[in-house]
Amino acid sequence: MLRAIAAALCIASATTALAQDAGTITGTVNIYAAGTAGGGVDLFGRLLGRHIGRHIAGEPNVVVQVMPGAGGIRAANFLVQQAPRDGTAMAIFAGGPILEPLIGDRNPGYDMSQFTWIGAISKDVSLCIVRKESPVKTLADATRQQVNVAGTGAGSETDTFPVVLNDLLGTKFKVITCYLGSQQTILAIESGEVDGRCGWSLSSLKSTKPDWLADKRVNILVQMALAKSPEMPDVPLVMDLVKTEADRQLLTLLLGTTAIARPFVAPPGVPEARTRNLRRAFDATMKDPEFLKEAAIMRADVEPTTGEDVQKIVAAMYATPKAVVERTKKLISP
Repeated sequence: MLRAIAAALCIASATTALAQDAGTITGTVNIYAAGTAGGGVDLFGRLLGRHIGRHIAGEPNVVVQVMPGAGGIRAANFLVQQAPRDGTAMAIFAGGPILEPLIGDRNPGYDMSQFTWIGAISKDVSLCIVRKESPVKTLADATRQQVNVAGTGAGSETDTFPVVLNDLLGTKFKVITCYLGSQQTILAIESGEVDGRCGWSLSSLKSTKPDWLADKRVNILVQMALAKSPEMPDVPLVMDLVKTEADRQLLTLLLGTTAIARPFVAPPGVPEARTRNLRRAFDATMKDPEFLKEAAIMRADVEPTTGEDVQKIVAAMYATPKAVVERTKKLISP
């Protein structure tokens, strides 16, 4: 009997060790920031990258690499086509790539509901802003005269949100879509090359150009989100401006990504044990005092969503009724 008990304990111990080994990640974990160097996506990628490594079982080295292109679609395709599916690769990008397979004008070759979602750092609102010198001061002004706004590529919020507002509210935004990322759009706004940008998350604006808000160097025309930011109670929310249920459904699909701002995602098919390792490491990082201290210095809002909940939110977006999807797709197609 003693020998049988000892054998059972050995088997249980070996099974536990194998499970732990299966989830352990060593070597290097690469985080691909789907934006330009110094932009909001890059800054948030590096913020997580500096802290998550010590919470991952196996304590791998974490390296952040910038991978701009097509508003994040390049990075999404990389995860599907080339990245290892062992937990050593993940990406961060804006909301565009999540919606592109549903409503984009091309088939990017991936389905975001099949990706492995690790977690999202915050909830956010997207803004339409114009420089202070612009004659456009309010959203009503934007219905009376053309407003040139910087775009960062097909599939990105900067290219889709202005078009949606033009249709739903009668604004006259014109997208100049020739900029690689946040830093180039900032330069274009500062130089007067464009009037502003429509589709810029509040968290990114606060981390990249906090002086624009503090010194009132820009006018904020509208909040694009499902709920208004408490920081901007006087800025109108687009959900409050539409009149029909069909318009609300369209906006709910488009703006669903604001509920999962700064999302981190790994390729499809990452083994369950390694997925669990990364998700629990993400959750622990969100409570890490050193991480929170640095986030406060960056003025980065931390209101996290777990990987499991992000997975559900993205799955719900992909289950949107076909009629709503088709209307949205037709609206934003070139």
